[in-house]
Amino acid sequence: MKKYSYVGISFIILVFGIIFIPKIVNRVQDTSVVKNDRMSANNPVANEKLSYIKINGKPRKVPEFAFLNQDSLLITNHDYRGKVYVVEFFFTSCPTICPKMTKNLVFLQDQLKGVEDFGVASFTINPKRDTPHILKKYAENHGVINPDWHFLTGEREDLFDLANSGFNIYAAENPEVLGGFEHNGFFALIDQDGYIRSRYDASGNPIIYYRGTIDIEEGKDENGEEEQISILLEDIKKLLKKEG
Repeated sequence: MKKYSYVGISFIILVFGIIFIPKIVNRVQDTSVVKNDRMSANNPVANEKLSYIKINGKPRKVPEFAFLNQDSLLITNHDYRGKVYVVEFFFTSCPTICPKMTKNLVFLQDQLKGVEDFGVASFTINPKRDTPHILKKYAENHGVINPDWHFLTGEREDLFDLANSGFNIYAAENPEVLGGFEHNGFFALIDQDGYIRSRYDASGNPIIYYRGTIDIEEGKDENGEEEQISILLEDIKKLLKKEG
């Protein structure tokens, strides 16, 4: 009986080798390894087409806007046409997350120095204080040199509507919190045609926005959330090359 058992096992192994080994080799050679083989559940999927953020099944575009920048020039969404840009909501006197968000955006600026088709739109949520003069000083103090990085201010209601309804990025005035305002530290990525874009996560869902409050050097925050500035840089480059 043992002799026949050994023969049976040997036969099964032989059949497995004939049928499956060539398939495994071919799968590796043509790099068609499934996503879960090369990605952990905590990391966004790399080297994939970027998602269009959709509302009611339609790709979402940046809403129309018109605000004054740090040079008191009227800037609209049409001024960013043909450019890849990042949107944030902040305020210059923010004592918590804004300095780190600005630092991360300056990092992106420096990594993309000389790229004409990259810009940033920084919308203040404290327009009463953040006049064009204050915004210009803030830009100068933080080393902003990209001519397409506009710090934008205007009517309070218009700015809050753009944040909360236009982008669904939470912003509100709250005298009980440090700094008097609370907001999400997200960055939105916009393509050359004005569409909001993002990469997919490991489960195949759009991440929608990128974390702006954790820098590359930190890697993770105290809650274990990973930095996304490095992947945002990758995705900006992808859009600039029109590979997204």
